[in-house]
Amino acid sequence: MDRNPSPPSSEAEEEGGGDAVGNTVYSKHWLFSILTRLIEVISPEKTEPTVSPEGIQTELDEEMENDICKVWDMSMDEDVALFLQEFNAPDIFMGVFAKSKCPRLTEICVGILGNMACFQDICMSISKDENLGQVLLQRLCDSDSPTLLETSRLLLTCLSQPEVANVWVERIRENPSVYDCVCFIMSSSTNVELLVKVGEVVDKLFDLDEELMLNWIKNGTCRSVGPSVDDSPEELPDFKIVPCILEAAKQVRSDNPEGLDVYMHILQLLTTVDEGIQAIVQAPDGGKETWSLLYDLVCHELCQPDDPPIIVQEQKTVLASILSVLSAMFASQTEQEYTKMRKSNVKLPFSSYFVLDMPLIGSLIRILQYMEGCVKRSVDNSKEPEQQETGRADLNEEDFHLKILKDICCELLSNMLQELTKENTLEGLHQGHLNEQTCSCAFQNLLPLYFASVESFLEVLREADQTLADNLEKRFPSLKV
Repeated sequence: MDRNPSPPSSEAEEEGGGDAVGNTVYSKHWLFSILTRLIEVISPEKTEPTVSPEGIQTELDEEMENDICKVWDMSMDEDVALFLQEFNAPDIFMGVFAKSKCPRLTEICVGILGNMACFQDICMSISKDENLGQVLLQRLCDSDSPTLLETSRLLLTCLSQPEVANVWVERIRENPSVYDCVCFIMSSSTNVELLVKVGEVVDKLFDLDEELMLNWIKNGTCRSVGPSVDDSPEELPDFKIVPCILEAAKQVRSDNPEGLDVYMHILQLLTTVDEGIQAIVQAPDGGKETWSLLYDLVCHELCQPDDPPIIVQEQKTVLASILSVLSAMFASQTEQEYTKMRKSNVKLPFSSYFVLDMPLIGSLIRILQYMEGCVKRSVDNSKEPEQQETGRADLNEEDFHLKILKDICCELLSNMLQELTKENTLEGLHQGHLNEQTCSCAFQNLLPLYFASVESFLEVLREADQTLADNLEKRFPSLKV
């Protein structure tokens, strides 16, 4: 059986135009009868074979499930949504959430509310109902994945409405259990669709409110109530936000590129505040897990040598997020190493496992090479008459995102080149990551903004390969003393 059967056709509705909901073919009488049956389903007086010892139905019969699923589909129509709002459907659903022990029924009712919330006036009404808002947030502690998915969709819909977004941000900020429930989902769920939607909610929350993000970064110092399979509270682990994000990212990375993009952007948002960077690099493993995951994505999955250069267009946003986090981590580690050096007054070698990695430097240069090919392709396309007008806006947007990626890539590359030793450089030459072509690409993109870094690298390169250094000096006369 399909999860959401199609709404009843006009032939299945009551005859007579006066019974139609708005401009639809749906029957008011039929919809009202379903709402009435919903009330009966959660009434303690109802005694059917599918009733639990407490007197509340735990399973839906097939006919009722089909009918309520039809309402779910119909609720995407604004006239139907307004009709449901007029007849206090949200209050009926709140009764379902409070009394029903049937996960499927709860899922459907949250899904209908999610559809209704797509319309601004109804969304404002739902959002301003404090009791309903609290009950919906409690659904994040549900043990049923489909219900969690519909709850996340509903929250994301509300957070995407500027008129009510702040209401939900404030409500979530004041409800500590949301943090635990979200972390629990990210760290334990294997449902990719649910992980992506929860990630989108977190991404939206962090983007909307830095204070909430800071609170969640600092959270994890106290335990609170979270998901439970029964009515008794369950004490959750002492969650930290970064490991939970990483666990979710690992789950979605191979099955959902859009989901990976979402979680990488969450990490990038964390690095916009110092507390977020510290939460990453001062984890018990010193940031090793974060670096390893991002390193593996850049060096072994995204923008690979056997990919066409145009791939950088498709991956530009996720690459920008990943490289931004790597850059922040590298800069933080560099600062810590220099602090140690100043305190000891001794030149200390970099001890970090993620510093001066030649495959990563090779990947950064490859990304720059691919971007050069994309820019050339864009310029060529823009010369075609049909592209000059219709494609101009899209082209500018593409160029803007590529420029962001280039800026981030160049910053990280320049910082890494500046720390290279002769040994590192010889390793890069031997592995093929450094040669005249790759170095020329790096210099072309880094100069003149990162002149000091290029100059520092060139001095080291002279010790490793004098001929290559001389050839590069000839190609870039500004580097000659």
